[in-house]
Amino acid sequence: MNLKDLYINFFVSKGHKQIPSAPVVPENDNTVLFNTAGMQPLIPYLMGEPHPYGTRLCDYQKCIRTNDLDEVGDSFHHTFFEMLGNWSLGDYFKEDAIKWSFEFLTEVLHIPVERLAVTVFAGNEIAPRDEEAINLWKSLGISEKRIYETKEDNWWPNLEMPGLCGPDSEMFYFRSDDEIPEVFDPEDDRWVEIWNDVFMQYNHNEDGTITTLKNKNVDTGMGVERVTAILEGVNDNYLSSIFKDIIDLISEISNLPYEGNEKSMRIIADHMRTSVFIAADYSSIKPSNVGQGYILRRLIRRVIRHAKKLNIDISSNFEERIANMIMDKYEKYYKEIKENRQIVLDVLKNEKEKFNRTLEKGLREFEKVVTRYEKIDADNAFHLYDTYGFPIELTVELANERQIKVDEKGFEMKFKEHQELSRTASSGQFKGGLGGSGEIETRYHTATHLLNAALKVIVDKDVHQKGSNITAERMRFDFSCDHKLTDEEKQNTENLVNKWISEGLDVTVESMPKSDAIASGAECMFIEKYPDIVTVYTIGDNISKELCGGPHVKNTKELGHFKIVKEEASSQGVRRIKAILED
Repeated sequence: MNLKDLYINFFVSKGHKQIPSAPVVPENDNTVLFNTAGMQPLIPYLMGEPHPYGTRLCDYQKCIRTNDLDEVGDSFHHTFFEMLGNWSLGDYFKEDAIKWSFEFLTEVLHIPVERLAVTVFAGNEIAPRDEEAINLWKSLGISEKRIYETKEDNWWPNLEMPGLCGPDSEMFYFRSDDEIPEVFDPEDDRWVEIWNDVFMQYNHNEDGTITTLKNKNVDTGMGVERVTAILEGVNDNYLSSIFKDIIDLISEISNLPYEGNEKSMRIIADHMRTSVFIAADYSSIKPSNVGQGYILRRLIRRVIRHAKKLNIDISSNFEERIANMIMDKYEKYYKEIKENRQIVLDVLKNEKEKFNRTLEKGLREFEKVVTRYEKIDADNAFHLYDTYGFPIELTVELANERQIKVDEKGFEMKFKEHQELSRTASSGQFKGGLGGSGEIETRYHTATHLLNAALKVIVDKDVHQKGSNITAERMRFDFSCDHKLTDEEKQNTENLVNKWISEGLDVTVESMPKSDAIASGAECMFIEKYPDIVTVYTIGDNISKELCGGPHVKNTKELGHFKIVKEEASSQGVRRIKAILED
């Protein structure tokens, strides 16, 4: 049985409800372009919002991280991965979490206890030693010599960040045929981390002190790709059952063996899988030069460059064959893969054809550069990379044929600057994600509901939300509309929102079956992504009624004064409003 199925079945047997994977593009979270961790979509509920499925949850979550995209090509880095997780929202705590982790590893996955070791929090000037976790692991049969205590590493999210926090306990597996050392050394690469249990039991106050929470949470995470490779006894993730058939297909298409061509084949397999999931997402991401679309374009173009390196005929349907194999593997678990199969194939083919034309233009640009200059400087080398997708290796190779030098060091400096910008944009320096759900963001989140309702009254009853983005400084709201708003429409919309704010309307929340919510008139964006049981937020006497994950204020008086600062086109048939809340 698949690792995902084993995991879900086990935790359902322990009273957990399985929740569907959130989309790869997060809703109302500007800290990241993509969901980067299994717990990220659950942040509002870890902070106190009631979850419609209760207090014991489990899932497998689609995650995308591109902060180390250039590392992909080795045996273990991936841009897309699946994270298994189980949560307690003020329900069970350390004892059950640790015992169930041990039971799953030893009795379901049949890992011998002698191959397991753990790390725990040693205690410091901020928080005490995690005696409970240490004693629990000992009682389960983990040798004291295999319990490693750390003062900094086993604290989530980190020792400086205020807010929810607590110790965590990581589980390690000895992946080697060598004799297992009696004493666990986490610096020994033969020990591989496979699971982490985080115990959110404190609040880190602004003055540096901590206080114990009344409702403690458990958040756990296990990476599917890594654990599958471990269980199957392979040291290369791309030789596990997750990737092996994809690699074999790439080998067949290229008529080349995996050995000696590992880097390009790994990049094609990884980037194609990630591209499939981005293109299939209900948020309708298309290749572009900004945001998620830029990442999708970059991934597809890297696939094509490395396909060329393997002498694959780019004009063939190679990308369709690989994508179909990937979608066959995942459509059982993610319905958007099945529903949007043709969309994925069209996105891949269109971008492939567009990049092929760009490559030809790039070669012509290269010819212009070498006829003008005796050396290709950093600016020109980076221009070829950034605009035409030329890797520095290709530029150097072409230049060597002409006996022309390339400023590789200068290029590397420019590339690192670019990488830093990409890393910040792609990962948002995600540290638990709690920064994106503060009091100000919560106010803006509720304001989007009022704006949506006001537009239906002032502009057209058929106006629907098409997207939103919230920061601590402003809100951005995209909506369906076939014309530029008049000054009167903008002013009347603003006035109506402020009227509702001044009336002090209560914001209420209830859980119900999705079918009942839709029948009651509740609106939502991307209905397909919601589970069977949903959370519905109502403002006033049905002024606004929407499916939403929260968080929201309790009363509209908390919002302050609403002001539209800009209204513009977003895309065909979609307008965009930028607005602020003033005290």
